[in-house]
Amino acid sequence: MSKKIVVIGGVAGGATAVARLRRLDETSEIIMLEKGEYVSFANCGLPYYIGGVIKSRDALFVSTPEAISAKYNIDVRVLNEAVSIDKDNKTVRVRDLKENREYELSYDELIISTGSRPIKPNVEGFDGENVFTLWNIPDTDKIYNYVKEKSPKTAAVIGGGFIGLEMAENLVHKGLAVTVVEKADQVMAPLDKDMANIVHRHMAEKGISLVLENGVSKITHSPSGSKLVLEDGCEVNADIVILSIGIRANSELAKEAGLKLNARGGVIVDEYMRTSEPNIYAVGDIVETDDFVMGTKTMVPLAGPANKQGRIVADTIAGEIKTTYKGTQGTSIAKVFDLTVASTGANEKTLNREGKEYKKDYRITVVHPNSHAGYYPDAATMSIKLIFDLKGKVLGAQIVGYDGVDKRIDVLATSIRFGATVYDLTELELAYAPPYSSAKDPVNMAGYTATNQLDSLVEVARIEEIRDFDNNTVIVDVREDIERKMGYIPNSIHIPLGNLRSRLNELERNKEYITSCAVGLRGYIAARILKQEGFKVRNLMGGYRSYQSGQKFEGEITPIMRNVADSGFAGASSNEMEELDVSGLCCPGPIVEVSKRLEKLNIGDTLKVTATDPGFYSDISCWTDNTGNELVEKKSEGGKFFATIRKSGGVVTTESCACSDQSRKKEKTMIVFDGDLDKAIASFIIANGAAAMGNKVNMFFTFWGLNVLRKNEKVSVKKDFISKMFGLMMPRGSKKLKLSKMNMMGMGSKMIRMVMKKQNVYSLEELINQAKAAGVKMIACQMSMDVMGIKEEELIDGVEVGGVATMLNDNDRSDMNLFI
Repeated sequence: MSKKIVVIGGVAGGATAVARLRRLDETSEIIMLEKGEYVSFANCGLPYYIGGVIKSRDALFVSTPEAISAKYNIDVRVLNEAVSIDKDNKTVRVRDLKENREYELSYDELIISTGSRPIKPNVEGFDGENVFTLWNIPDTDKIYNYVKEKSPKTAAVIGGGFIGLEMAENLVHKGLAVTVVEKADQVMAPLDKDMANIVHRHMAEKGISLVLENGVSKITHSPSGSKLVLEDGCEVNADIVILSIGIRANSELAKEAGLKLNARGGVIVDEYMRTSEPNIYAVGDIVETDDFVMGTKTMVPLAGPANKQGRIVADTIAGEIKTTYKGTQGTSIAKVFDLTVASTGANEKTLNREGKEYKKDYRITVVHPNSHAGYYPDAATMSIKLIFDLKGKVLGAQIVGYDGVDKRIDVLATSIRFGATVYDLTELELAYAPPYSSAKDPVNMAGYTATNQLDSLVEVARIEEIRDFDNNTVIVDVREDIERKMGYIPNSIHIPLGNLRSRLNELERNKEYITSCAVGLRGYIAARILKQEGFKVRNLMGGYRSYQSGQKFEGEITPIMRNVADSGFAGASSNEMEELDVSGLCCPGPIVEVSKRLEKLNIGDTLKVTATDPGFYSDISCWTDNTGNELVEKKSEGGKFFATIRKSGGVVTTESCACSDQSRKKEKTMIVFDGDLDKAIASFIIANGAAAMGNKVNMFFTFWGLNVLRKNEKVSVKKDFISKMFGLMMPRGSKKLKLSKMNMMGMGSKMIRMVMKKQNVYSLEELINQAKAAGVKMIACQMSMDVMGIKEEELIDGVEVGGVATMLNDNDRSDMNLFI
């Protein structure tokens, strides 16, 4: 029987529904209403057109109204907005935006596919002419034309989701300096924080300034540009602003029609996508569906589910085939510069939100395999996090890497859909040839490590647990010597795997040991050795690579370029240049090969290295610092990592990595001998700056410098005659200090304080208080106090008293020492 079917919305789910309907039913009248000018366009390609990756605007159109009409005999009405639904009389009120008129349209069956829209809060400045959202073709044209006509130099992207990061990348491609501001503590919400950290570092390597755990309170606009005022008071300059903080379902039409909605405004549907009204269906971003893994209700705005739902609705209306929607598992993938970021199923955040606990309800495994056989060129590392329940059922997976991520996430998504366990993953027979995979595919490897846990072959420790370890827990680093030079976990002991069996007598039976290697494999072998020898032992999941990724990211990572003229090799044109390709090798392979090759070179020769191991980017900095060689330049591009190293004659004996916070504590020591005002100000400016950059700062005050620490008011203490005379002749406290030059009987001191106040520079007293608040250690020299007749009671609060041994001990630990 012929029907009249009206579809509201011509993108994704709506377009799929009409195409499927016509294939199943040639006789029914099908009318598609679209508020906008375009139907069936590539939403996901919009950022790449703005960035110039997609060259032609026409390429964004999957189909046109004319093509759909001709191919499927469908009445496509663009610029026709459905303004209301009368479910009792089965009519839709339509506004023709071209003709500026309204009309009634009857239906037998109605499909609502109105999608969603970007959230644009009512915040000061968000309505500026340079503030944009990106959701459709008109949005795209506005941004594209603004960039072309105004030539902005700086951009701010508010929101670190898929669209936000894709826009950030493409604005960088257009030559803009980009800052991403994200209210949460990570970007890419489908990822857990430990996996998102990999993305954070890669973004910084690509020049993006990333601001986390900070929102935007307002945007100020002026002829000179715009400023984002953040919640903590900081400001971000931006010539163009992209809002990408989330979306809201366009469900107002359904709500006004009296259809049942959930608390978030999602239309409630059954497995046939039928709403609370029998002849009205809904698909896409506006509907509430089942979470396939958790069994709870959810709303997931993805194109894949929307298209499947459109097909199911068509089957139901045509009546010949009965298909049902079984839920959404949220499989997604995104490109972030050279990285591919993908996820499927449940993440830990979702499990924890539903009351599930690690080890009580689920377990995880983390592996870092190569994309294909290491001996075949261009093998690149990927990081896989697999989540499974205590019986082994796969609940979710996340992958971040450079190559082969897409097919692995698809295998895992398929496994989840068919209820596979981690044991099933070990049995999967996946396509293998050296250019495409390894004999043990990364999915197999994730399965192997997961089953090792379930079979009680190994207990594991997570990176997050390290900070909770007590003195009875010892980390055993089983990597080789050369690897440890690239950085290590603080307080770990070092026993290379090959020496472990012969050095078991060094380990105490009453302690727990955490084995750690580069990525987890050798740690597992070490854990098996220790377990069979009767030790209590766990293996650190993901090894040192996961530890590096898990460290709190602060600041930018930029390519290192040192001044060749300062290296002593300027003009050494006779020096040799060699190239070394270590693509496909995993840690420590690249560093080992670099070390071997440099041994054969002469001092002053240069080595250009190409690698595909992501860890190489940070490792090479640490290795050169620890071996005394010079890192001239490093950069990353297209999933490859490049470094230029010049062989030097320096010798560095320190074991820790000088460029890595996690492997060496930064410490500065200052000896303040002089008591002049200008020198005291300089001392505390340096101390506060060093403390702000994460340094431990020690200030040792001796002789005249002690006057800086004296209280400004007179303190009644018992002194002998000489001490009293010294006290009268010396300035009492910071407010009495004189300038070393141009003091002019005290006028100079007053003038410099006046200028500092006018220029909003902190006074010396404020600087001292800031230093105390920042934890700067201030030590008064006991010997100098005795000579100068100064008593401890005369010193400001927070000052320690110590001797030369204290100063020398601080000196030995410091990487910078100043004498002022």
